[in-house]
Amino acid sequence: MNGLSAGALCRLLLLGSGTLVLVLLQLVTRRVLPARAGTLPLRFHRLACFCLGVRRRVRGTPPPPGMGALIVANHVSWLDICVLGAERELSFVAKSEVAGWPVIGFLANLQHTVYIDRQRRGATAGVAAAMGARIAAGEDVVLFAEGTTGDGTRILPFRSSLLGAAHQAIGNSEADVIVYPLTITYTGRRGLPGGRADRAALAWYGDTELAPHLKYVLACGAVDVELVWGAPIAMGRATSRKEAARRAEAMVRAARSEAVTGRPAT
Repeated sequence: MNGLSAGALCRLLLLGSGTLVLVLLQLVTRRVLPARAGTLPLRFHRLACFCLGVRRRVRGTPPPPGMGALIVANHVSWLDICVLGAERELSFVAKSEVAGWPVIGFLANLQHTVYIDRQRRGATAGVAAAMGARIAAGEDVVLFAEGTTGDGTRILPFRSSLLGAAHQAIGNSEADVIVYPLTITYTGRRGLPGGRADRAALAWYGDTELAPHLKYVLACGAVDVELVWGAPIAMGRATSRKEAARRAEAMVRAARSEAVTGRPAT
């Protein structure tokens, strides 16, 4: 990419070569040791964060490993995938178009992504069932509840339809499924707090193209992001998906406000 420093080009080269090695290993692992297939995506995302200069700060208590949780988060950028994927083994819910994207679709398939066709009526029920089966099997599934990426300056309303996956996971059991709200906030660059314009520049939304945005992230040198785990929401037969979505959205809004202003939300 023209205009990048020598250091940024080296980091991009390291990311490309590292990705190739990890992809080859993942293809073998999925055939030989499928139970270990979640380890290499974790390594890939940590490599990506290192090469892109993404520095993570985490607050709150995440789900216990192996319990199976529906993680409900806001969505700002393609960077969110690397940021969350670097924290723990998990899978994502994505729109079906992602599967056909060059390179990205291939990597998404290797991470066992759940796809939803938003143009097909009735698709939500099938996706919810697939998500529920994974949660019941002890896997963590990330749902970007806004349904799209925001502009980095505000939280969009959470959609409740796919939270029905939690009810699918319950089946005939009386046990609750735990929904974990998670807030993603890009707080600044190189250790310095960013303003509204900085947060908007790091967001990937609308008609923003990937290559120029990747170039911008590399040029930043270091990007600071804060992840905040909210209080878990026990969603069972007595808790509707709409109520769970409302509570999760409220927690995410409060955590984002605190991350941006430095003051607890009132």
